[in-house]
Amino acid sequence: MTTAPPAPNPAPAAPAPLEWTALDRRAVDIARGLAVDAVERAGHGHPGTAMSLAPAAYLLFQRLLRHDPADPAWAGRDRFVLSCGHAALTLYTQLYLSGYGLTLEDLKSLRTEGSLTPAHPEYGHTPGVETSTGPLGQGLGNAVGMAMAARRERGLFDPDTPEGDSPFDHTIWAFASDGDLAEGLSHEVCSLAGHQKLGNLVVLYDDNRISIEDDTQIAQSEDVLARFAAYGWHVQRVDWTTPGGYREDVPALYTALSAARTETGRPSLVALRTVIGWPSPGKQNTGKIHGAALGADEAAATKAAMGLDPARSFQVPADVLERARQVTVRARADRAAWEKRHQDWRSAFPRRAAAYDRITARTLPPGWSDDVPEFTPGQEMATRKASGAVLSALAGTLPELWGGSADLAESNNTTMAGEPSFIPEELATAAFPGHRYGRTLHFGIREHAMGAVLNGIALHGGTRPYGGTFLVFSDYMRPAVRLAAMMRLPVTYVWTHDSIGLGEDGPTHQPVEHLWSLRGIPGLDVVRPADANETAVAWRTVLEHTDRPAGLCLTRQNLPVLDRAPGSGLAPAAGAARGGYVLAEARTADGTPTTPDVLLLGTGSEVHIALEAQRLLHAENIAARVVSLPCLEWFGEQSSHYRDEVLPPDVTARVSVEAGSVLGWHALVGDAGETMGLDRFGASAPYRALYESYGLTAVRVAAAARASLARVRARDRRAAR
Repeated sequence: MTTAPPAPNPAPAAPAPLEWTALDRRAVDIARGLAVDAVERAGHGHPGTAMSLAPAAYLLFQRLLRHDPADPAWAGRDRFVLSCGHAALTLYTQLYLSGYGLTLEDLKSLRTEGSLTPAHPEYGHTPGVETSTGPLGQGLGNAVGMAMAARRERGLFDPDTPEGDSPFDHTIWAFASDGDLAEGLSHEVCSLAGHQKLGNLVVLYDDNRISIEDDTQIAQSEDVLARFAAYGWHVQRVDWTTPGGYREDVPALYTALSAARTETGRPSLVALRTVIGWPSPGKQNTGKIHGAALGADEAAATKAAMGLDPARSFQVPADVLERARQVTVRARADRAAWEKRHQDWRSAFPRRAAAYDRITARTLPPGWSDDVPEFTPGQEMATRKASGAVLSALAGTLPELWGGSADLAESNNTTMAGEPSFIPEELATAAFPGHRYGRTLHFGIREHAMGAVLNGIALHGGTRPYGGTFLVFSDYMRPAVRLAAMMRLPVTYVWTHDSIGLGEDGPTHQPVEHLWSLRGIPGLDVVRPADANETAVAWRTVLEHTDRPAGLCLTRQNLPVLDRAPGSGLAPAAGAARGGYVLAEARTADGTPTTPDVLLLGTGSEVHIALEAQRLLHAENIAARVVSLPCLEWFGEQSSHYRDEVLPPDVTARVSVEAGSVLGWHALVGDAGETMGLDRFGASAPYRALYESYGLTAVRVAAAARASLARVRARDRRAAR
């Protein structure tokens, strides 16, 4: 379905001159006044940037952004990302003025519980908000991901149509602040965007040089335009601080943004020099207006400077609102033109259209799971290798699935066999041939960027992403992972080298606290399969979920592929889909299933240790049940009846074994239980030696089981007296 793209068309003609009337200027001042009043009413917030960016935001929504306020999810829309999420009123005021359904009451309810105007924009909560922003730089990374997703989607469904003529052509717009560009994440994502030559991305940089600590000169002084030019971006500057005073030259900004949209061979940055808080007479250009209310006197003075009634709040004259709502006329025209292109495409390519409909709805094709491989018992295979085999097997079945690694493709096994890389043709390499519509992603050594970009891909829709690195480096990704969980995005993380089992790389690379740290993120599924077939079931289950992210925590070291055939005594790997299941039942001396004396709980590679410990205990006539718990989140979703069947409440002798922190296992093993793991850093040595050194052995697990059982029996004897 994917082919290399045609050569770009010549640049389109220059845009029509901007019509910018007195009523438009009035609408900008009304937006500023709304920002002032909303923060005053709330008593806290960030008015300054919303005030100085009001002309740019109004210009974008009224003249440049392709959108439909009547249908915020319209597939043909451009995307707008407000990366500086603290300046949420920049967006909220335009959503109100454009007719997205927000009301004056919503603006009056800024930062209050349940309102449509929370402190930072929240995806899925407010119509017209494309992503949750707040942590600076994350939105910028999302925008880069959206631009990549748009290009991939075009390659999947309409690769041969000339540039600008496809229903899949649109622009990703973003507003970014000094704070966004100060965060290290911005370097990673913008370097990647320049390398990928994402000509569908336009970023407006609000160069106001003020942060919470006032003048940014106290902490930074680099030449931002030179930095972005070095990344390979198209850069322009518009400066409203003229020698004759501050002048909001909207036509100049319109020309620059139009030129940026026309530049399709590289991403564009327009640096707009503004004065934060303009035209507040007493607080403009200071840190005081960045993140605090103006105060009654200054708010009144600011309104007077704009020609508004200082005694009135939330002023919106009818003619101003009527003017702003005329954007719907342009929206109808844009949409009609797009609908024709879209329908012509559907008629010409019905099979592609059917695939597009399925993928857009996030449904899986009939029989897709038949292609998930089953692995033969008797061999040994690292779960990272099994994961790679699953990805390659699904490549032809699920064209929406794509991804790669942060420079660890060989270690993470994230490259689908035979799939071209997603890269401008001239930058493909001998090791990784590809083209701009390819499938294999190369994030470089940019884990921060990978997390934010994956979110942007998922937010854009049309494809489904995954990304890989070592589990220990999930720390670099954590802010983006947290946001993926918050937004309920179907992003999959392939985190390999999941324990001290990676061996000689040593403590800097051996995750210890990471599993429980990640399990602490609400809405994230943390999956640690025990063998190759549990890994296959894990992938299948992850892909069936469309409302959450998941992290697959996979081994470097080989593990036996368990023999689960009837009569083997081991349950089918399908039980992994429920997050926890009885892998090996407790048995009497003659092999008859029996009520367990003790429960052995394990995840990942340590399940094999639990199975060996079960054999040792069986020789002592201690009936032990082995429970594999690959995903505690999935297990927690099961009925209480099922959970009690797997972990009978009256069997309180329990042992958990996992090669990491024991932090959360106490809740599952109880006061009488034992936790086997490590709450210290690892060491550089062969993994078998490390497991022996840290007591992660069958002998030690069996000893812990005896200790737990003795504790339970002693307690029972005391209770019987």
